[in-house]
Amino acid sequence: MYLAIIEQFLFWGGLLVFLVSLAMYAGRTKDYKSLVEFWKPTINMTKREFDVNRAGLTMMIVAVAIRIINFLI
Repeated sequence: MYLAIIEQFLFWGGLLVFLVSLAMYAGRTKDYKSLVEFWKPTINMTKREFDVNRAGLTMMIVAVAIRIINFLI
C-alpha cells in the first residue's frame, strides 16, 4: 500500500519537476520551438536546468520500477 502511494507521488512529482526544467529553459532562451520539436537535439540547457531535468526523469523511472515491483509481489 505504501509503495503505491510513493509511486504516485514520485511519478507526478517527477513530471512536475521535469516540466519545471523545461519552463526554466523556455524562460531563459524564449526558444519554444525546441520544446515542441523535442526529438531534435537543439536544447542547450545550463547545468542547473539539466540537473533538474534529470532529477524529474529519475523520479519517474523510479516510480515505474516501483509499479513493476508492486505487480510482481
